[in-house]
Amino acid sequence: EILSTGGTAKKLKEAGIPVTMVNDYTGAPEILNGRVKTLNPHIHGGLLAVRGNELHEAELKREKIGLIDMVVCNLYPFEQTVAKGSDWDTCIENIDIGGPSMIRSAAKNSNYVAIVSSPSQYEELTATLKKTDGCLELAQRKRLACAAFTLTAGYDTAISKYMQGQKL
Repeated sequence: EILSTGGTAKKLKEAGIPVTMVNDYTGAPEILNGRVKTLNPHIHGGLLAVRGNELHEAELKREKIGLIDMVVCNLYPFEQTVAKGSDWDTCIENIDIGGPSMIRSAAKNSNYVAIVSSPSQYEELTATLKKTDGCLELAQRKRLACAAFTLTAGYDTAISKYMQGQKL
């Protein structure tokens, strides 16, 4: 099952790939003009649950939360928006919140969850999944997690530098 939001869901559907909208999965609507889509226990619980942990599994069952095995996430183009000379409000709206949260949740739980945080990883990932019948080894999940934390650290640094450079 593929969970998605907005434009990605539309492209997947156009390609004939079945997709479940995140708001249908979580039962919570997208709110605040799209500012809140994936910040939900049904998403982060499914990402952070430790497989085999009886307490986690019981809570997931009680709350009807499914496990999520992989996250593929591209962040809002904050740095490109800044580079274009966009105004403060436009730059702020291009700060991704849910994406880094999902990336960090998946990376934290890389013992069980794969995080794909860059299109540059797609080719290798696709080849590996075809060769291994859809499974990734722990070492590869850990490499992906490392890349993901590097990405979110750089993203936060770019935001911080932008804000520090503004006359507030």
